[in-house]
Amino acid sequence: MEPCHYEGEALWIERACLTDIAAAVGTPCYVYSRAALEQNWLAFDAAFGDYPHQICYAVKANGSLAILDLLGRLGSGFDIVSGGELERVLYVGGDPSQVVFSGVGKSKAEIRRALQAGIKCLNLESDAELYRVDDVAEQLGLKAPIAIRINPDIDAKTHPYIATGLRDNKFGIAVEAAVETYRVACAMDHVEVLGVACHIGSQLIELSPFLNALERIIDFIFELQNEGIELTHLDLGGGLGIRYGDESPPLPREYIVALLEILHRRDCALPVSIEPGRSIVGNAGVLLTRVEYLKENAWRNFVVVDAAMNDLIRPALYQAWHDVLPVKRADGKHSKVYDIVGPVCESGDFLAKDRRLATAEGEVLAVGSAGAYGFVLSSNYNARPRAAEVMVDGDEFHLVRPRETFDQMLGHESRFPG
Repeated sequence: MEPCHYEGEALWIERACLTDIAAAVGTPCYVYSRAALEQNWLAFDAAFGDYPHQICYAVKANGSLAILDLLGRLGSGFDIVSGGELERVLYVGGDPSQVVFSGVGKSKAEIRRALQAGIKCLNLESDAELYRVDDVAEQLGLKAPIAIRINPDIDAKTHPYIATGLRDNKFGIAVEAAVETYRVACAMDHVEVLGVACHIGSQLIELSPFLNALERIIDFIFELQNEGIELTHLDLGGGLGIRYGDESPPLPREYIVALLEILHRRDCALPVSIEPGRSIVGNAGVLLTRVEYLKENAWRNFVVVDAAMNDLIRPALYQAWHDVLPVKRADGKHSKVYDIVGPVCESGDFLAKDRRLATAEGEVLAVGSAGAYGFVLSSNYNARPRAAEVMVDGDEFHLVRPRETFDQMLGHESRFPG
């Protein structure tokens, strides 16, 4: 549960006490560490040394404006998958020329806005999308900078919902068909072919899928060169996993060094961009939640908390494991095994199961590794306002998103007219 630590009986993040944050802001509440975010991004950047590269943070992992702002100050580029994510990047002053637009379903309006903003590259995922981009660019009188995402049919050895590099997935163009797509693209008047892209999945905890995919991509690049097609960059996507429980994922440096070794061995010197998301924000954040009730019976014990699946859906959606710690450490002699559940009217509304805890009504718990795919996947299910977000900076903390109010939640709707 980095970067949290106990000092005495209290759990802290950096030099801020989580008890104080919960008291000041209320719960549920997401809390992020500025130091952890910056250290995680810099670990990727430093590992490349002087090899030409770009780190494009994957906005889908957590699009908080405060996080985008901090990473932009470090010089980060951004990987986006929607027009809304582009607007968030632009809002905080992100450089559009350092933005890569991925995703299988870009609308004409999204493509138009991205080209008008001057983004670095559109990563295209189908022949149909290629023709659409060429058409939109012609209407604008522009040349669209593109890369084509290939699907290498690599098993990422991750949850099937977040595997993206198999031929049965919706992402990318099969390697066998992609050369013809490049031929067509190079003959178009309103696209400029810059690179090749690949992303095989998320929460990868082994290096071998990354390395196998890179080998196939390099083979493909050489095939393009034989066709007289020269590229200017190689986009290797993201997907490096984090430790939620007992996983042992590679460190960013181990991952980058392994990629560079293959590039050097295969005599491929293209500039590289990577798109980490979870590995930057995942373990930089926690979700604070307060115990409402202890419900105990002969079959099962429950800690009913004020956070729910609408706040953190990963346990219900992916059967994901998150560590849970009391913000005020209690006497372990009185601990019991509990399921930690929320107030949403679903049996699937749980944050953790079979956890040994010593807690009581009114106490605060910290759900670890909640910085990625936490708030960004939250909803108003059961008409629940979305949680607050806080950024810790040393011994100070800043409310970067106030808790949603009922007026805000209802403000975009209207009663039936007449």
